[in-house]
Amino acid sequence: MPIDSARAETCSAASSIASRTFAGSLVPFFVATFAFTWACWFGLLAARIPLQSPIAQLLVLIGTFAPAFSALWFTGKYEGRRGIQTLLNRTLKWRVGIRWYVLAVTYLAAVKLVSALIYRLITGVWPRFGTEPWYLMFVAIVFSTPVQSGEEIGWRGYALPRLAERMGFAWASVLLGLIWACWHLPIFFIPGADKYGQSFPIWATAVTAVSVAMAYVYVKTGGSLLLTMLMHAAINNTSDIVPAAQAGSSSPFTFHASPILWLTTALTWIAGTYLLLRMPKLAGKSELR
Repeated sequence: MPIDSARAETCSAASSIASRTFAGSLVPFFVATFAFTWACWFGLLAARIPLQSPIAQLLVLIGTFAPAFSALWFTGKYEGRRGIQTLLNRTLKWRVGIRWYVLAVTYLAAVKLVSALIYRLITGVWPRFGTEPWYLMFVAIVFSTPVQSGEEIGWRGYALPRLAERMGFAWASVLLGLIWACWHLPIFFIPGADKYGQSFPIWATAVTAVSVAMAYVYVKTGGSLLLTMLMHAAINNTSDIVPAAQAGSSSPFTFHASPILWLTTALTWIAGTYLLLRMPKLAGKSELR
């Protein structure tokens, strides 16, 4: 058989396998994750359960763990107990360079502080800063890192490497970021939630850029979910160093947002673009699964 024909058949076979992987494991994973989470979150909204009530907090927590539940279910279905153990072991993979710990903890904090500096240079005044002491943020990051396993086992542990097998880590990180952002949509409609009424399109744009950074950390640490969990916790707990919420907002599908959110979005994409340009060199490494 001619070499070109053999190569074409090989590429066709690989494409077919990737298509089956996507359709057979990823589509059901995303459907199950969205259905489970949205049933919990839109359910408490439909039932008009106050967010501060214990049952609402429980529903929010259960919905948050839907990506992990789905990932473990489908991993067990397709790869058995050994696959589940391999996936869970990545949440304990801590032997990585110290620079990745530093990046994970300081990434969004640095973006926020640079945003504040740019705001100061443009307007002549500083934006409003948060009042929570840095050491309490650090404690919150430490204690909330295990909770992020509810999302990271699913998004970065299960979905990202499978998407990357089909399209490489660069495009996979962008697509996953869009999906990840849309998964949060109910929070923008729940009174009392920190994102209630804020601009979903702008926030989703920023989150997609953050997904690129988290994918880069995941790949560079050899698939450590512990580092993405840490980064996720740090992002959640340092976002209000310079609060970006727009007072009085009540329409999630508008582009009405604070200058700080616009600046943060721009800076995350400047950093994200740099990482995307480096990401293709790391694409499609199945050993990260």
